[in-house]
Amino acid sequence: MLKTILTNICVSVDWVVRQAGLAAALIMPVLALVVAFEVFSRYVLGKPTVWAFDLSLFMFGYLAALGGAYAQQKRAHINVDILYLKVSHRTRCVFNLISFSLGIFFLVIIVMMSIGKYEEAIEFDYRRQSEWAPPMFHFWIMMIIASGLFIAQLARDMLAELYFLLTGHALIEENSDGN
Repeated sequence: MLKTILTNICVSVDWVVRQAGLAAALIMPVLALVVAFEVFSRYVLGKPTVWAFDLSLFMFGYLAALGGAYAQQKRAHINVDILYLKVSHRTRCVFNLISFSLGIFFLVIIVMMSIGKYEEAIEFDYRRQSEWAPPMFHFWIMMIIASGLFIAQLARDMLAELYFLLTGHALIEENSDGN
C-alpha cells in the first residue's frame, strides 16, 4: 500500500516535470526565430528592434530555469564521479540524499527571495532598464515555478533513495531511457 502511494507520487512528479521540460524546450525555436529576426532587422534592414534583446534574454532565462528540474530527472547535471563511482549503491544513495537536501535548501531560499522580488516588482513597477522597458514581475513568477518544480523533483528523488536505503529495492524500476 505504502509503495503504491510513493510510486504514484513519484510518477506524478515525473509527469509534471517532464511536461514542463518539454514545454520549456518549445521556447528554443522561438528564441532562435527572435534572434534571427533581430539579426535580419539590424543588418539587412538597418533597423534594429527595441524588443528583441530583452525578449531573447527573458526567453533564455525561462529555458534555462525551467529546464533545471527536467535535467535533474534525466540525471543530466554535472557530477564529480571520482569518488561517487567507486562506492557501493547504498553509499551513493547517502551521497545523493546529502546533495539533494542541500539543493532543496538552496532552492527554498531562491523561492523566498523570488517571492520578495515579485512583490517589489509589482509594488514599484520594476522594469528592465532598456528602451523597450518590459516589466520584470513575470521573471520572478517563472523563478518561483521553476524552483518549485526542481524542489519537487529533488524530493521525489529523495523518496526513491530513502526507499532503497530502507528496503534494499528500487521504488520505481528505471527504463533504459532514464524514466
